[in-house]
Amino acid sequence: MSLPALPCHLNGRYTTTDQATVSVFDRGFIFGDGIYEVVPFYGGKPFRLEQHLARLERSLSAVLMRNPHTPAEWRTMVCQLVEQLGAQLGLTPEQFDQTVYLQVTRGVAVRDHVIDPTLAPTVFAYANRWTPPSDEMVQHGVRCVTADDFRWEMAHVKSISLMGAILARDLSHRVGATETVMFRHDMLSEAAASNVWIVKQGTVIGVPRSHLSLEGIRYGVLDTLCAALGIGFELRPVSREEVLTADEVLLTSASKEVLAVVQLDDQPVGAGVPGPVALRLQAAYRAWARSGADTPA
Repeated sequence: MSLPALPCHLNGRYTTTDQATVSVFDRGFIFGDGIYEVVPFYGGKPFRLEQHLARLERSLSAVLMRNPHTPAEWRTMVCQLVEQLGAQLGLTPEQFDQTVYLQVTRGVAVRDHVIDPTLAPTVFAYANRWTPPSDEMVQHGVRCVTADDFRWEMAHVKSISLMGAILARDLSHRVGATETVMFRHDMLSEAAASNVWIVKQGTVIGVPRSHLSLEGIRYGVLDTLCAALGIGFELRPVSREEVLTADEVLLTSASKEVLAVVQLDDQPVGAGVPGPVALRLQAAYRAWARSGADTPA
């Protein structure tokens, strides 16, 4: 496979992904010992960058790693990569959408499970072109399957150790579905790479923030959008039965924005088409993201 030569940053140096190399003793490679974030840019403008960097800090702290950069340094890095990507494509950043992937590993050392706090972390970031969900996906919704959540119980950490999520996503990929909605002891947790929400009688309901699921950046986004649109918003435990009988089911993530689930395990969700709450939230989400504003209009 021919890999792209995308603009990247590795340990203080700007280069391209075909030229960047790391040691085989990097703990990210050996152990999956690292943290990551994916920041969406709409027309060159980052969406909720401060919230992404705050979650990066929380994840690093949870696994006893120091943050190698200040928020200002991270902002400079990601914006520079977006500018470089535009120059590479012969476009201004305003002419297309982007994502920037950030990764921090514990650093390079001979393989040993013991944490060495003196290691210098490995910092990697790259920018890539990105296409938001298509109008067809928004208007027609997506199919999902369900599965028991067999991942570790520190799901609130955005770790690069993603074997559980990979295996969960493969369950849906094999049957041509978009996501795998997961449950722990018949209670909703999240999907393989998305947060999951239900709509009951016009209220958006999601699971509480805890160590059992990742607090997606869209938690704050949906809360804010629901308040602006006059839609009820609630966080509480959600049972499998409630998901299967919900009026609407939604997926949220940086790449999916807000998507309606219209089929779960070959059974229709609600009327089997995207519901009014999903369509309102998706439209409001995209308008806010593209405006570059701190709050929705």
